[in-house]
Formats: sequence, structure tokens, C-alpha cells
Amino acid sequence: MISKVVIPVAGIGSRLLPTTKELPKEMLPIFVKEKDCPICLKPMLQAIFEQLFAVNFREFGFIVGRGKRQVEDHFTPDDSFVEFLKEREKKPSLNGLLDFYGMIKRSTILFINQPTPKGFGDAVKRAEIFTKDEPFMVHAGDDIVFSKNNHHLSGLVKVFESRDADAVFLVEEVEDPRKYGVIRGKKDENSVYKVEDMVEKPRVPPSSLAVIASYVFRPIIYDAIKKVSPDERGEIQLTDALRLMLKWGCKVYCLKLGTNERRVDIGTPESYLATIRNVFSI
Repeated sequence: MISKVVIPVAGIGSRLLPTTKELPKEMLPIFVKEKDCPICLKPMLQAIFEQLFAVNFREFGFIVGRGKRQVEDHFTPDDSFVEFLKEREKKPSLNGLLDFYGMIKRSTILFINQPTPKGFGDAVKRAEIFTKDEPFMVHAGDDIVFSKNNHHLSGLVKVFESRDADAVFLVEEVEDPRKYGVIRGKKDENSVYKVEDMVEKPRVPPSSLAVIASYVFRPIIYDAIKKVSPDERGEIQLTDALRLMLKWGCKVYCLKLGTNERRVDIGTPESYLATIRNVFSI
């Protein structure tokens, strides 16, 4: 049973400046609809947390950096604000907030500092004190998938356990893979592929399957991250660590999104504009 999830939220969001100078990009709002709420506005990070909670994750390790205090504040129940809403009889707003706070109170939440943004791989490495020798999930804080009953998350865990894998991650079929990390692999069964190699932003893509930043790992990922050299920007990339695991003979698989499953990425102004023009179902 995998119970721990690591959520890196330490990036500076440079492509969304100046908004992200004070507001973490993971806290940017998206429109969602759910039971009793035809249209709700909530931070993407909250929507991710609620999805993970819905598939029985209860231990959360947020990797945070400078300027991410708003994340810690948002995930700390504010009883005085709840009383304020009660006094003003703001019932719709209150119900949603109480549901969220209830999830927080039934969870264990740890904030781990990444003093300098040194890449996604470095952020994951800092979670070792939290996950120790257990398998764990990694879910980016600015990348979310919407699927029926959060099948993409439960399916990821199922593939990891059924294949006795060392690493599993999500992929989606895209029109222009040159903008993404892309896998080369062999179809194993249905939407599952055994990964043979990965390449970041290839000029000649080996496939049309682009990596989504949702993973399940065994602790061997930490050994790989520690062996990886920084790139030209001085950052440790998780893709490089995964490629090293493949060289070591580790079992790495990916799960392709279904036709009715939708990825939402808010990493650029263009992708965020497309996001806020839609209402997604949780």
C-alpha cells in the first residue's frame, strides 16, 4: 500500500512573471465543478490535493522554497475565518472550505524546504527524509489530470504494484512531442508501455508519448538522483535519473492517458489562458 506522496512546489514560475513574483503558480485558480457546486474557483494545488486524498493518500510532503509561504498558509485550517463565514451566513463558501479543512485534518502534512531551485530531481531528492525506504508517489504541483473517479492515479498505483516496478509514470499522446520529455518503449498491455529510453525535447522524437509529471517510485530513485550531474543550468533533472535507472536494468513502465482523460498544465501564459477558459469536473 503506497501512502506517501511528494508534491514539489518550489519552482519560481519564471514564465508566469510578474504574477508569480508573490503568488506561487501552483496557487493560481482554476474552475472546477463538483457535487453541490456547478462552478467553483480553487487553487490548482488544492484540486491536486483533493484528487490524491480521494484515492486514499493521507501523508503529504510538500517541497517548498522561498516565497511559498502562501502554500503553507492555505493548507493550515483557519478556524477564525470559518467563524467569520458562519456569522455572515456564507453557507456555499463555508461548505467547500469545511470539506477541504476536513481533508487536511485527516492527513499528515510535512513541508520540506528546497532553499535554491535546483531542478525537479533535486526537489524530489529532498523528500528522502519523508519517504525513507517506502515506495511513494511524486505529483507536480502545476500539472493535473482530470479523469473519472481519478482513474489515472489509481491506475498508476495498480501498474506499479502489478508489474513489481521500480518506477511508473503517466504519459499522453501529443501532436508535437518536441516540446516535451518523450519515451521510447514497447507496448506491454492495453495502455501500459515498458520504457526503454527517454529524451528531453528531442529534435526527432522516438514516439508521440510525452511524459506527465506524475510518478510512483521505489527508493532506488534517490540513488540515481545522487549520481546525476547538473545540466547546463546547474539543475538536477528527474529525467536523467530515470534514464540512469534504465541503464541499471530497473523496471520502468508508463501508463498512457485514456481518450476521456485530460491533462491541464499551467506552466505558460498560453496554457494557463486555455485552462481558465474551461470548467473541469472533479
